[in-house]
Amino acid sequence: MIETGVHILDQAAWASLTGPHAHFAQGDGRALRYRPEISPIMAIPPEADERAWADLHALVGRRGQAFLSADIGTPPDGWTVEVRGEGVQLVSTAALRSEPSAGLVVLGAADVPEMLELVARTKPGPFEVETYRLGTYLGVRRAGRLVAMAGERLHPPGWTEISAVCTDPEFRGQGLASTLVRAVAHNIRERGEIPFMHAAASNVNAIRLYLSMGFELRRTRQFTVLTSPDRNP
Repeated sequence: MIETGVHILDQAAWASLTGPHAHFAQGDGRALRYRPEISPIMAIPPEADERAWADLHALVGRRGQAFLSADIGTPPDGWTVEVRGEGVQLVSTAALRSEPSAGLVVLGAADVPEMLELVARTKPGPFEVETYRLGTYLGVRRAGRLVAMAGERLHPPGWTEISAVCTDPEFRGQGLASTLVRAVAHNIRERGEIPFMHAAASNVNAIRLYLSMGFELRRTRQFTVLTSPDRNP
């Protein structure tokens, strides 16, 4: 739980940036963001007040964009909602069978060009040149080519998000996503933490897969991109 009884996963980005990922954070006061080369995700506290929005404005600047992965309600005057996406949050249960796989490779800095190319082809969500630093990323290679991957992103205390699950269209239907999710979940559980995931509400096939693997729907949530007021912070 964080602040006022809010569950830690309701504000997973804020809990990450003020906790295990604090060394990746920029900003102070009541607004934080990952360094741009790491992730576009930003966060304000569960009980966002005028000070939090003012600090967010200072963080992004005049007519700057803020990417918030939390439900924010109606923003203050001057803020413009550019995108409001519907998503779901899933948490693992005892039914999830997690296991390592000898056929996977650990991805790092040398693999970034291929990781970015795979993300561009499959569009699993935001992924930047140093996103891989947020946790362990695993991949599948076929004839030397990276064709699937998954890894760790948000890290609230006691929890780790499985993210960037993607498979090249040419190699779908082979169970690669399931293999990767189970392996990433294995690494998370080995640390004594609990895996969780986010997915776009429209991605019904992925949600169906995760539910069949042993995840359960915890809640729906919003992902919002806003433009700050056209005045100096």
